[in-house]
Amino acid sequence: MGVEAGAQAARSRALAVLRIRSRALAVALLPAAVAVVLYAGDSTGHLVGPGWHAARWTVTPLAALVLLAAAGIALVVARARPAVSPTVAIAEESAPDLYRMVRDLADRLDVPAPSAIALTPDCDSWLEDRTHPAHGPPPRTDRDELTGAHGVHRRTTAAPVLVIGSPFLWWMRVGELRAVLAPVVAGTGPSAHPDIAAARRFVRGLDAAVAVSSTSGRCPLTRGVCAGVGWVARLLLRSCREHAALMERGVAAAAAERAQAVDYGLRIVAQEQVGLAYAGWDRLLTRVALPAWRMGRWPSRLDAGVVAALTELSRRDRLAEGFASRLGERPACDLLEEPGAIDEAASLLAARLFHGGPAETGPDWAPVTWQEYPEEVVDRKWRLDAARLHRVLDAQGIHHTPDPATPATAGPTLSRVLDYLATPPNTAAAPAPTLATPPNTSAPVPADVDVDVDVETEDGESEPGSERTHTLAAALTTELAREEATAPEAKAPDTQPPPLPWDDATLPLFPLQPPRSARELLTDHVTAMVCCAAMDTAGATPGLDWLDGPTLLINGERTPDLAPGVLSLIEDGDPVPLRHWLTQAGIRPEKPLRLV
Repeated sequence: MGVEAGAQAARSRALAVLRIRSRALAVALLPAAVAVVLYAGDSTGHLVGPGWHAARWTVTPLAALVLLAAAGIALVVARARPAVSPTVAIAEESAPDLYRMVRDLADRLDVPAPSAIALTPDCDSWLEDRTHPAHGPPPRTDRDELTGAHGVHRRTTAAPVLVIGSPFLWWMRVGELRAVLAPVVAGTGPSAHPDIAAARRFVRGLDAAVAVSSTSGRCPLTRGVCAGVGWVARLLLRSCREHAALMERGVAAAAAERAQAVDYGLRIVAQEQVGLAYAGWDRLLTRVALPAWRMGRWPSRLDAGVVAALTELSRRDRLAEGFASRLGERPACDLLEEPGAIDEAASLLAARLFHGGPAETGPDWAPVTWQEYPEEVVDRKWRLDAARLHRVLDAQGIHHTPDPATPATAGPTLSRVLDYLATPPNTAAAPAPTLATPPNTSAPVPADVDVDVDVETEDGESEPGSERTHTLAAALTTELAREEATAPEAKAPDTQPPPLPWDDATLPLFPLQPPRSARELLTDHVTAMVCCAAMDTAGATPGLDWLDGPTLLINGERTPDLAPGVLSLIEDGDPVPLRHWLTQAGIRPEKPLRLV
């Protein structure tokens, strides 16, 4: 599909959407038109008599009611605030080279330049219309976006905002970023067409009206009226959904065809970098950032971490070896005046979108650098988990040794965990205790927390592990739920920030992982206990692996073979593999540990 063919298809579908709008307006005006005809007939002496008089009295209030309802629905559709993606705004003075590159690209494509640039903490780029009055005043500029002429203020209300994925700026080179943005920027051409712009405004207004009518507190009318507005908006959306989708498909086809002539050869390489950046970004968020967010700390240089993660990937993976050779070229983040500040803002937004953290830093929500990550996140996480595990054992009345007659070792030890999980449940010396209630019973437990001892899998078979394993895992889940329920909320700043153009109450918008199961929590806590023992008795240190997250370093080397021993203890009650690993690493499980 060529440029003209794609644009023509988009325009025809836009006209179809507008026809649906016109038909809805015609339906709303039909009773009023009938009333006008009836009154005109009476004035001319044609429609007279008791029957026509009764028809006028019947149609007139119906027409008034329909007109009033239509006016209300039109008002809600017009005033409802369309959804806006959470982004970090980039002012032109903070990225003049980036704006210049985008304008040059628009000139080469012969399309209007975007009105502004923003960053999103994700691996995607798109155009977003923010011309609705609820999104704030439109930008003003001293320079014409297309000609570069100075001296005249011009409102740039037509061109959409260019949203760029922040990982692209740090991983991609300048030429690669330009090639990736070419088909996106080319979309400003079809977006400027009046019919397409009007159709998009109509669809966005309907979508916003549905959101308003279905959200309590946002619809100022009565519940019945709000339900009626939502029903009409949904009906119109269903009617124009297919036309709107095909319109956007035509716009995308026209933009892609127009961008073919710009950096075509480089676009192939750039698309490979898009996939690689996405893989590195996803791995960094789930393996590295998520543990920090759960600790109340947010890494302040996530985009820079993408470069480190992908560089490490190219070192390990033969298929990615050639990607590291590009790093000698100019990175796209050089187009920013202060890339560190932009990275920090994007990192905080990522923490809010993917984890739901506060908007401001505080004592329970502080930034952390990559240099501080091992001590501030990894070491603290392991010691907090180990301390929680021992608190739960204390609450269950578990002795420090299997034999209550044997004097307990002062302080928490790894041996206590090993002995308890390794003892068969039918041993008389240490029977499996019933699930007791941990401390802080007054704290509420979230309803969605699963504290059942017996866990069933999809195939109907119980998960591996003894009754002791299930009991301890359930108690850990309950304790962690109480801690989260009683955790102090982030203090609000002295000055309230302006209202955001997106619903802040629905965070996180994109949760990375579902809640951990009880067995996963137990595995994490036992692993943390082993790591604490390694640090306190064998001189091991906490470390950061760019692809796997927190890691234990013994003599400066990673220890990737810890997981099998921990799983053997939890699932089979067999401590032999883990004890063998501890002996080889020089770790003494009977020594007391330093916990938080």
